[in-house]
Amino acid sequence: MTEYLAVDGGTLAYEVAGTGPLIVLAHGMGDSRDAYRAVVPPLVAEGYRVAAVDLRGCGESSTDWPEWSRTALAGDLLALVRHLGGPAVLVGHSISGGAATIAAAREPSLISAVVELAPFTRKQSVRLSDLRVKRFRRAMTRLVGAGVLGSVPQWRAYLDVAHPGPKQADWDERIARIEALMREPGRMKAFQGMGRSAPGDAGAQLGGVRCPVLVVMGTLDPDWADPRAEGTAIVEALPDGLGRLEMVEGAGHYPHSQFPERVVSLVLDFLRAQAPRG
Repeated sequence: MTEYLAVDGGTLAYEVAGTGPLIVLAHGMGDSRDAYRAVVPPLVAEGYRVAAVDLRGCGESSTDWPEWSRTALAGDLLALVRHLGGPAVLVGHSISGGAATIAAAREPSLISAVVELAPFTRKQSVRLSDLRVKRFRRAMTRLVGAGVLGSVPQWRAYLDVAHPGPKQADWDERIARIEALMREPGRMKAFQGMGRSAPGDAGAQLGGVRCPVLVVMGTLDPDWADPRAEGTAIVEALPDGLGRLEMVEGAGHYPHSQFPERVVSLVLDFLRAQAPRG
């Protein structure tokens, strides 16, 4: 059941399932909390209270917001954790990975651990050699088309590249849901605003994180020419001993959607390893 939280600037939609320690799931741009549809049930079955949230401008959240930065998204996530009663584990995908980093650095008492799925958490630069990687070149062309032109078909074309290999059984249904949401008034504006926001604000906070961090990257993620190198750089920017990188073989930019069982297993193993710290 959808619930709503009023915060400065708008209203966030979210849903909660289960009882136990709190995990908050935040999706990437151009998506909704539906991205975690296969992740929530097994986490609940393991004894967690799981809250999946629609980012500002996305899903069922309101659309008229003053900014779209990772810092703004971090404020939303912290407001939700306070409302639900933290501390919480924050799981953030893509742009939300950077937001989770900022939230953890700003409010260490509220965030017990962070999981970053294919995160944009550092300042990005494109080298000529990157453009020689076909999957990267194809993804960037479609992302630019979606962002600059406000094109829903280009976003769908990107999602096809970002989910390499055989598609999930509910792929057509999921894509239809994304397309329908993106055509609602204000949703493309949110997408474009997030796309224009640089991840430098998150990168500046990596050294200030005090909780354990799991970074999960797909080996075929088209958003980077070398996904492993990006994940390694994030871990190295964290304080010594806090970060851990796991690669999901065959996954693109959506490991939690393509391989939910693998991602849930990685998250649970990571959280079990932190139990003695508590």
